[in-house]
Amino acid sequence: MTPEALGWLERYQRHLVSERRLSSLTCKHYRRELDGLAHWCRQQGINDWSDIDGQSLRRFVAAGHRRGLSGRSLQRRLSAIRSFYAFLLREGACRLDPASDIPLPKSPRRLPQTLDPDQTARLLDRGPDSSDALDLRDAALFELVYSSGLRLAEVAALDLEQVDAASGVIEVTGKGARTRIVPVGRMARARLQSWLQTRGLIAHGDETALFVSRRGGRLSHRSIQARLDRLARRAGLEQHVHPHMLRHAFASHLLESSGDLRAVQELLGHADISTTQIYTHLDFQHLAEVYDAAHPRAKKK
Repeated sequence: MTPEALGWLERYQRHLVSERRLSSLTCKHYRRELDGLAHWCRQQGINDWSDIDGQSLRRFVAAGHRRGLSGRSLQRRLSAIRSFYAFLLREGACRLDPASDIPLPKSPRRLPQTLDPDQTARLLDRGPDSSDALDLRDAALFELVYSSGLRLAEVAALDLEQVDAASGVIEVTGKGARTRIVPVGRMARARLQSWLQTRGLIAHGDETALFVSRRGGRLSHRSIQARLDRLARRAGLEQHVHPHMLRHAFASHLLESSGDLRAVQELLGHADISTTQIYTHLDFQHLAEVYDAAHPRAKKK
C-alpha cells in the first residue's frame, strides 16, 4: 500500500474518535482489522483502496476462514471494512464499496453465561469489611453493576458527578457515546453511600472517578475483573465470574420477573431490541429446566 493509502487509515481513526465518538477499545478493534487488510494487500501487490474489488475481498475473507476465524470474527472484520469504505466514499477517495455485495457470515448465537438469583445473592451478600476501604469499594461497585445492568467499561468510566444519590439514578455513557439514565437499587445506594464516605481517604484530590484504586487513580478494567474473580472464589462459586455475567444476571432476572422486553432494552442501552431478545431464550431455557424437573411425563426414571 502506498503511504497516501495508509494515510487514510489515520484519517479514518480520527473520524471514529472525533465524529462517531466511539470508545477507544472499538477504535482499536477497527484499526486492527484494517491493518490486517492492509498487510494482506501488500502481499497481493494491491497498492490502493480503490484497487480492491469484491473478488479480492472475498479472497481476503476466505483466507481468514481457512485460518480458523469464527463467523463472529469474520462478521466483525467485514463490519470494519464496510464502515471504512463508507468513510472513503464520503470523502471521495473511492467510487465503489467492494464489501457491499458480500453477505455477513452466519454464526450460531450462543446464550450468554449468567448467574441465577441464588448465586448472585451468594456473591453480593457477603458483607464488606467496614474497616477495609477496598472491600467497601468492591461491594458498591459490583452491587451497582447488578443493580443497574452496567457494562464493565461503563462502570469504570463513571465520574462522581454522574451519580445522583438523592434521586437514586446515574447517568451512563454507553456504546456509541449514547447516554442513558438508569435507576440505582436500594442496596446499591446504601453501599455507594458507605464507599463515598471512605473514597476521600484514598482518592487523589483532583480525581473525578467514582471508583478508584488503592493508588488513588481511576480503577482499571483489569483490576475490576480480578477483584470480582477473587470475590467469587471467596463466595464459593465454582465457575469463573466476570463483570458481564452480572449484567446478564440483571437482564435475565428483570425480564423473568417483569416480562417487559422494551424496558429491559432501555435499561441495558441496546440500540436494537434483537440484542435484548437473547434474554428471552435464557428465560425459556430456565422454564424448560423447571418443566423437565417437575412434569410427570418429563422426569427421568
